[in-house]
Amino acid sequence: MKKKNIIKKNTEFQRIIKNKKSYVSKEFIMYIERTNDKEYHFGISVSKKLGNAVTRNKLKRQIKSIIDKKDYQNNFNCIIILRKAILKYSFEQKEKALNNQLEKLNIWEEINEKK
Repeated sequence: MKKKNIIKKNTEFQRIIKNKKSYVSKEFIMYIERTNDKEYHFGISVSKKLGNAVTRNKLKRQIKSIIDKKDYQNNFNCIIILRKAILKYSFEQKEKALNNQLEKLNIWEEINEKK
């Protein structure tokens, strides 16, 4: 993921979460906000309860690589909060679960696969 597509500021996280447009599964909680920007943004949050810094950073890297494989529409911000169930999954299972959730959000471009 490019740096310009990453949300890092706590104030932005809080604003998007307060919008209350959430999609919940046993692996993720996703919040989405439609904007007028010409770009999309993702924020990834991993609680300290899921493990030490190495584990949390590994999970974030994996989620970013899964996100990077697809093309997205513009004009949205999305926060992805990982839940404890994700620790039991292999990378392929994480990819499948995340893609199922993103499909529900309807934010993919018409051409789904990035080459």
